[in-house]
Amino acid sequence: MTEKLTNAQIAWRAAQDIADGAYVNLGIGFPEMVAKFKPPGRQAVFHTENGVLNFGESPPEGEEDWDLINAGKKAITLKPGASFFHHADSFAMVRGGHLDVAILGAYEVAENGDLANWSTGPKGVPAVGGAMDLVHGAKRVAVITDHVTKDGRPKLVRRCSLPLTGVGCVTRVYTSLAVVDIESQRFVLREKLPKLSLDALQAVTGAELLVDGTVGDLIVPEV
Repeated sequence: MTEKLTNAQIAWRAAQDIADGAYVNLGIGFPEMVAKFKPPGRQAVFHTENGVLNFGESPPEGEEDWDLINAGKKAITLKPGASFFHHADSFAMVRGGHLDVAILGAYEVAENGDLANWSTGPKGVPAVGGAMDLVHGAKRVAVITDHVTKDGRPKLVRRCSLPLTGVGCVTRVYTSLAVVDIESQRFVLREKLPKLSLDALQAVTGAELLVDGTVGDLIVPEV
């Protein structure tokens, strides 16, 4: 299987579902890319758990202010009305249910909505960190990820084998091949690449994909 979306295209597709006026937390790394693709005419207020609300795009190279960084230690800019606050206040926002959506990466997502996005391995993030608060504090939790691992194993599985970040928390997964909802502890296929057959998609998915109604074509621009 050669055709698949790039990380930028996956991020673009996820960005299209951010509602106007939403308060959004983007996970460290790949999910940070989502901020670049906010649909024109919609406002999204981006939150970083180290204490900034309403930050903007990354500054041009060489113009970084390293006193202004996100939780991934990447340089950010500020939008009008941005605010700073203590780390504890930031987590009060998270735990208090004040975020509309959290978008994170994943090693595994189970059909019951369990998420594993950290690892105890030598190259993994050494601790679960704030993600465990985000996945149970945000009103909606979405995952963006390649559909399979680098060695071709499914990332969408029946049950996670890695340490869990959260239990039953994920509601939608945007992958390099499809958009999948989690409903009643099952994977429900919403969109797939037009040239990809359902059988081929199922072959690289570690749990059954249910079809409920029409499956849309996953069409994204070159970004």
